[in-house]
Amino acid sequence: MATACYTCVMAQPSEMTALVPVDPRRQTLLKIREGLVGLHGALIVAEQLTYEGVNGPVESVDTLLDLLQYNPWFTWLHPVSDVLVRLDYLLEDQTQEISDENVEHLLTEVNYLLHPTVEGDGFNRAYYEALQRAPDVVLAHFRVKRLLPQAA
Repeated sequence: MATACYTCVMAQPSEMTALVPVDPRRQTLLKIREGLVGLHGALIVAEQLTYEGVNGPVESVDTLLDLLQYNPWFTWLHPVSDVLVRLDYLLEDQTQEISDENVEHLLTEVNYLLHPTVEGDGFNRAYYEALQRAPDVVLAHFRVKRLLPQAA
């Protein structure tokens, strides 16, 4: 008899387990963030390998973190880090509503950032070079790009 009651209780919908609707704008930003984290990781690994080929092995994670933050070799990666920080801030700030304008602005910025070019210097040139030498960067790049709306 106790089993029957337990089954009845478990079968009844509960207010505690009701699904909460998820804001589609938040969903979009979470997917973009996930893709950018993967891309950023692939870029760090690719750049670390190139750095080590010239300068020798990076001895520890702490050393790598210092290099990422302060060494000019890795400075070109900062724009991706900056976008991730802004995404995290927007996603975590409960006082700020995620507006269509916020999402559009971030998607436009990510789309612009992820345009590699053989010409010039700066992020877009270094990004082009990373895409040429690291298949994992290429895969991560396309994972992010497929999440972005196509430019008109």
